[in-house]
Amino acid sequence: MLSIQDEDLLPPGFQAALERVRAGADVMPRRQLDAALAAELGPSWRARLAAFDPAPVAAASIGQVHRGTLHDGRAVAIKVQYPGVAQSIESDVDNLLRVVRLTNILPKSLFVNNLTKVAKKELALECDYEYEAASQARYAALVAADPELAPLFFVPPIVPDLSSRGVLTSVWVEGVHIDRVAELGQEARDRVATSLLTLTLRELFDWRFMQTDPNWGNFLYDEATGRINLVDFGASRDFPITFVREYLHMVAACARRDREAIIRHSINMGFLTGEEEQVMLDAHVEAGSVVGIPFGTPGLYDFATHSTVTKRVTELGAVMLRHRLTPPPDDSYSLHRKLSGAFLACIKLKARVPCHQLFEEAYARFQAKEGTGEGEHDLPRIASLH
Repeated sequence: MLSIQDEDLLPPGFQAALERVRAGADVMPRRQLDAALAAELGPSWRARLAAFDPAPVAAASIGQVHRGTLHDGRAVAIKVQYPGVAQSIESDVDNLLRVVRLTNILPKSLFVNNLTKVAKKELALECDYEYEAASQARYAALVAADPELAPLFFVPPIVPDLSSRGVLTSVWVEGVHIDRVAELGQEARDRVATSLLTLTLRELFDWRFMQTDPNWGNFLYDEATGRINLVDFGASRDFPITFVREYLHMVAACARRDREAIIRHSINMGFLTGEEEQVMLDAHVEAGSVVGIPFGTPGLYDFATHSTVTKRVTELGAVMLRHRLTPPPDDSYSLHRKLSGAFLACIKLKARVPCHQLFEEAYARFQAKEGTGEGEHDLPRIASLH
């Protein structure tokens, strides 16, 4: 996550090091690769391919990706998990936790135990390629069924007979990492950023099903088609309707800069206990209001001016870490990782995005599904956003 941060917040040398970490990892020797593929797909796996390149095109912390060709001529991406990765998650995270405790490098108010509990659960799912394949197919169906999103995004189909719990094969897609769009003109940057934020809001408030890893490499922009190809669905997950409903209330309150409503919904969701000191409440409300600025600004919001906002949120975050009484709700970790990534992409592209309009539309769709009664648990009317 650090490797996609706003450059203004990280020293250049640190940013470069993180980019190298994000770009790759050690690769498996050929003998180990062949053994892993045979163990997962059977000894005749190679016969199902017309061609296979043993040199990986990408390598990361969990596995590496190879290019192959099916007998029907389609190019495919074959993701092979490193042997033993899934089994080592528990011990690796526990070892990291021990180091953190011994060195006291993180404040107690970060609630590291809760953070590691969530991390173990998420990493275990990311190592289950059968879960990822099912999530990718589900996501593809949602995108294809949406007349607004279908022309903007593409999810490559899975190749079932070359997939397993430790190997995932899907149709090959082309494109540059989304951060490279920053090199294009303003119109293209605006279009791509608007598409990304539209998708993010659709994931949370319409589908309640989100791919929560915002890594630049998971969004491949194909300049020839103007389409964004989506890959890597290991971090996909559902969100409970009760969580999403309350979160929508809170985002609307942040967009309105409504202090009382921000605190009320934050307590309802478990971000606050109601027993916090004034300094914590002030920092929490201001942070929410600052993050809500794009959604509360009519017209195009210019993310080229957003770095000062990011710096202010970082400052407020330091205050909240000192005074926090309770860990954030478990569902918020992955959600905020994705939302932060979406905003950081818009900042990276220096894009102008109609955030207010996009949120109003998402709000209205959710309201239409929930009903428009005036009961205690109904959403406030859309006019209250203004």
